[in-house]
This record gives sequence, structure tokens and C-alpha cells, in this order.
Amino acid sequence: MKVVAFNGSPNKNGNTYNAIKTVAAELEKEGIEVEIVHVGNKLVRGCLACGGCSRNQNERCVIETDGVNEWVQKMKEADGIILGSPVHYSAIAGTMKSFLDRAFYVASSNGGMFRHKIGASVVAVRRSGGIPVFDQLNNYINYSEMIMPTSNYWNVAYGTTPGEVTQDEEGMQIMRVLGKNMAWMMKVLEAGKSQVKENEKEDKIFTNFIR
Repeated sequence: MKVVAFNGSPNKNGNTYNAIKTVAAELEKEGIEVEIVHVGNKLVRGCLACGGCSRNQNERCVIETDGVNEWVQKMKEADGIILGSPVHYSAIAGTMKSFLDRAFYVASSNGGMFRHKIGASVVAVRRSGGIPVFDQLNNYINYSEMIMPTSNYWNVAYGTTPGEVTQDEEGMQIMRVLGKNMAWMMKVLEAGKSQVKENEKEDKIFTNFIR
């Protein structure tokens, strides 16, 4: 089994990376491969709201100037997905937000590409705003019918300078527990596929309140 993790921080080896790496270490102990993709230092433009991915039905965003389409395919092929972001003004870092908007729009427009994959979010923060970002990341997971493992607290760790997050003992425990629970859930899901038939996907109903 494989997990792909996305580091939404501009800093390649900063606190977001260390939080992800702590989760990844527990997954790797269970024989699960983890690939960390650094998104936060890339030039990624936001969604154009053009609907091209829905019309084309080719599992691609019409914007071809960045790595989003490659990353979408990595997510499709993975059994689990980790979304990691620092806190920028109590929100997801801008580049990460642009990537997530486009990637999840492509996935939902092409038959629900991430449906029933295991998905988790982690956040690194200096002081406040961690919970809003955690909620924002989880919105993508919930919308996509993914399955979310939990930890023993919200998945937020604290630190300012790169690597300082490792001194947050509770934060590091949260990430370890998350990794253990994610590995267990992935194995339970895999084992159950031969025993329990997957439920059929319902077509999305869109309700407009102004007519």
C-alpha cells in the first residue's frame, strides 16, 4: 500500500514537513510506502471555474503549466492521502489552496476519483489559526467521500522556526497516533474488500435555491 502526502509549506523541511514526516514514520513501520510531494514552493494558479475538467472527462485540469495533473494521478494511484499546510492568516497557504481546489474539482468531476481512499490532514502553526485550517483541509476529504482516521486530539502541532515543532511533545504524539490509526484503518479496509461489497456511488444532486 502507498500514501502520498502533500507539503503545502513554502519551506521544504519546515514544521509542516516535520509533522507529515512523523505521521509517515508510523506508516512506514507498518510497511506502507510514503511519498512526500512539496507543493508549497511551486507556482500553482487558482481554479478558473471554467468547467473544463467536467466537460473533458479526462482526469485533467485544463491548466497544463504546473504539476497539478501529475499530482492528481499520484492521488488516484495511492491508497491514502495526507494534506499538510501551515497557517497563513488563519487559512490554508495560498499555493496549497490553489492545488487542492483544482485537484479535488478534477476528482469530483471524473467519477469521484478519491472516493473511499483514506485521507488525513495535518497542520503546523506558530500560535493560533490551526483549527480553522484543519477544518478547511478536512472539507476536501469529507466532500470526496474519503475515509478519515482520527488521533487523540486535533491534528495541529506548534512551532515557529523550522524543526521547532518537534519540541511540541503533545503535537508529536498526535501525529504518531494519527499515523498508527491511519495504518490500521488502511489495513482493515484492504482486508475487508474481499468480505464486504463496496456500496454503489450515488450521482451528486445539486440544489439551487434561487430560481
